[in-house]
Amino acid sequence: MRTKSSSKQQDAVPNTIAAFLAQQQKLELLRFITCGSVDDGKSTLIGRLLWESKQLFEDQLASLKQDSKKFGTQGDDIDYALLVDGLAAEREQGITIDVAYRFFATDKRKFIVADTPGHEQYTRNMITGASTADVAVILVDATQGVLTQTRRHAYLVSLMGIRHVVLAINKMDRADYGAGVFEQIREDFKAFAQSLGFESMTAIPVSALKGDNIIDRSPQTPWYAGPTLMGYLETVDFGQPASDRMVFPVQWVNRPDSGFRGFAGTLVEGSAKVGDTIRINASGQIATIAEIVTMDGSLATAQQGQAVTLTLDKEIDASRGDVMTLVQKPLEMTDQFEATIVWMNEEEGLIGRNYDLKLATQWASASITSIKHKVDVNTLDSVVTRCAKIAFYINYGRREWLRPIKDTTFLMLRGRCLSRDCWGVKASGAASHTTTGDLSMRYAGF
Repeated sequence: MRTKSSSKQQDAVPNTIAAFLAQQQKLELLRFITCGSVDDGKSTLIGRLLWESKQLFEDQLASLKQDSKKFGTQGDDIDYALLVDGLAAEREQGITIDVAYRFFATDKRKFIVADTPGHEQYTRNMITGASTADVAVILVDATQGVLTQTRRHAYLVSLMGIRHVVLAINKMDRADYGAGVFEQIREDFKAFAQSLGFESMTAIPVSALKGDNIIDRSPQTPWYAGPTLMGYLETVDFGQPASDRMVFPVQWVNRPDSGFRGFAGTLVEGSAKVGDTIRINASGQIATIAEIVTMDGSLATAQQGQAVTLTLDKEIDASRGDVMTLVQKPLEMTDQFEATIVWMNEEEGLIGRNYDLKLATQWASASITSIKHKVDVNTLDSVVTRCAKIAFYINYGRREWLRPIKDTTFLMLRGRCLSRDCWGVKASGAASHTTTGDLSMRYAGF
């Protein structure tokens, strides 16, 4: 049996609603996903995490116990996977199909977890969850080892710009909690992932069903000296390094009356201060920030991630899709770049066909000029192809801005032939570098 220790979540519990909201406001938010092959225990892990961290209400517990009797796969025990597998088809088949998001919090951090499907046919759903995540928890069945889908998800996670990975070696109870099994799987994955560019890779032996090393350290794994899963999530440093630039895509021109005109958006990099001289990156127009407006009043400085409205000292021509930068640190402009993408539409991508490319708050016209190769997810080797599956060159209809961000970025393409109700991610991936000029850094659009 797993020993229970006193939960740190009970410390410093706020006495009033106002105190609770103030406490939550100060907590850092971590977004992470669970991914891996089919039946590796992703949904069970999240359910157990919610259960152990005491994030369930009484009505949810009652519903879970009732659903476990009706749909569960654990006999008379609770089936924690049912906390996130809510679709009728998921419960009938015992699989995850769509991405399920859950929010929970401890006294150290707030979390949004995305439970993503493991089946190859639902890979596009996995990428949807990974596109906003800071950390990936890749599960491996201790009795199966590293599988093809494990490698595929690891590669896609790296492509989506996630730099911190937890290798959760699950179902250790079925492997008799063997240290040798754990070490072998860790080394196999490490050998494969060496070229994927992860900043950190932490392997943790767990049993989602039994709760080993989820919240509390398990006596079943005395040979393991690393963190528990929750301990890792509460302490991992996932923040981006401080930037001396400012990148502010305009989302909306806010003009409620004739006396006010501001530019609303989210500051995606750096900081903005009243008095900063900015430029519209594409047109070169220059102005000075006169005020930074928020719902809670004006600010002297806005930080990365804040949604604000900027007013300027003079009228300039800017609209949705334009990007504001510091006048001394503009973004590079280019009309061609090389990208590695995941093609997720049944129709193949073809050279010369026009596509819409999403860059922050704008859509730009782009076409494929040449196709280099596709990537074998098992070996990461390049394979010659004539249709766009993974890597190709893209050409813009005009010169547009691209920005470097932690070596990779997310690109979204859609075919112009798609109707509005069919709009979705047709391809998603990362630009590797521009193909014009003497630019050596890796660029990408958002």
